[in-house]
Parts: sequence; structure tokens; C-alpha cells
Amino acid sequence: MKNKILKYLFIIIGIVLLDQISKGVLLYLITGGLPVVGSAWEIVPFPYLMTQVCNFFNIVFTWNPGASFSMLRAVGEAAPIIIIVVTGFIIGFIGYYLFKKARYYERLPLALIVGGALGNLIDRIRFGAVIDFLDFHIGGWHWPAFNVADICIVVGVGLFVLNWYIARRRCLENVK
Repeated sequence: MKNKILKYLFIIIGIVLLDQISKGVLLYLITGGLPVVGSAWEIVPFPYLMTQVCNFFNIVFTWNPGASFSMLRAVGEAAPIIIIVVTGFIIGFIGYYLFKKARYYERLPLALIVGGALGNLIDRIRFGAVIDFLDFHIGGWHWPAFNVADICIVVGVGLFVLNWYIARRRCLENVK
């Protein structure tokens, strides 16, 4: 059991490190330093186009102060604290489930989700906003910028749903 726990702890820690290192490199390239904490808009006050990689992908630097797709903006100044507290509870719940109750096919997706959520939570605690930098677009239509942590969360949720669906189908086939 301890090996299983360590395996998924290493996955979570690896995701957090990859996420924080990628964001740290961008901060360093823009500011010439690596701020540990501070207000997001004092560090880099505006969205910053770093480079166009190809005709559909840019590396940018932008802050995301709200939840996904700017949810909770109407809450005002309390939004960052609400997001931090709620995210902390969700990470705790998923982490508990991962290490105590998850089936073998649920563990990797849950580790991806926890690692990504922790990476973004660290940004919120440090800066009051999340650093986003991957910008895919078609012409003038841009998908909202995102980061490594967001990728891990989306892949984790997708794998979780896929695994749930497959397990459900197998269960239903066994009933027949």
C-alpha cells in the first residue's frame, strides 16, 4: 500500500514542479527575477505577448484572477479567498478519496487532478491569480490561455470519466 501511495505522491509532486517551473521560467524571462510572492498586477501589470510559435499558437503571459472562464467575478474582492478555501477543500476531498477509497483505475486521473489543482492553488496563494501562458487560436478567435496545471486537470477529468464509463459498461455486461 505504501508503494502505491508513494507512486501517486510522486506523480502529484512532479506535476506541481513542472507547472511551477514552467511559470517560473516565464516570470523570470519577463521580470528578470523570480518573485516569491506579491500582487499579480504589480509584478506584470498587463497581458504580455512573448512569442508567436506558429500561426495557431502563441506563448503569452496573462493573469487569471477568477475561476475557470472568469466565474465568480461578481463576488468582488472576496473571490480570491473564496476560491482558495474552496479549492483547498476540493483538493483535500479528492486527495482523501485517492489515497483511501479509489479503485486502481481512478488513481492516476485523480493524481493528475490533485497535482494540477495544487499547482494553480500555489499561484493563487502567492500572487492572488493564476499564471496562464499557452494561447491557441484560429485567426482572431483565441481559446482562453491556460497552463500545465490546467492540462493535467482536464486530462485527469477526461480519464476519470472515460474510466468510469468503461467500468460501468463492464458492470452492465456482467449483469446480462
